[in-house]
Amino acid sequence: MTDTVDVPIIAPIVPAYAHSGDAGADLCAADALTLEPGERATVGTGVSIALPDGHVGFVVPRSGLAARHGITIVNSPGTVDAGYRGEIRITILNTDKSMPYAIAVGDRIAQLIVMPVSRARFVPVDTLPESQRGDAGFGSTGYTVSQSGEHA
Repeated sequence: MTDTVDVPIIAPIVPAYAHSGDAGADLCAADALTLEPGERATVGTGVSIALPDGHVGFVVPRSGLAARHGITIVNSPGTVDAGYRGEIRITILNTDKSMPYAIAVGDRIAQLIVMPVSRARFVPVDTLPESQRGDAGFGSTGYTVSQSGEHA
């Protein structure tokens, strides 16, 4: 069983989950526009919400738009803080090199994931505890998995 949280909303089209068990509810465009190849634009959704304290909304791309048309979100995931009451707007990018992409009012353009979050208390220290990974960063686990199961 999943937890449900009530989120007060003002919206011309209320976000909806396409399938039971989906993590993200679809956000629809409130603006119509065409994105030329390589172009980005901020698109309104008409959606304003009041998340309860201790929750966050993450705006993420729709996988079908990314796979079929190269449409993604520039600052993904976009963060909607609990105290924000303005319209959720989405900065969309057309990564296709040759095809424009038209967005109509009502098109599903992103997903909103609502999650509980912990508030961190940052504690200054002189050294950090050891870990298996240590300070190894970008590319530290390699790009492929060898026959032995180790990263190469």
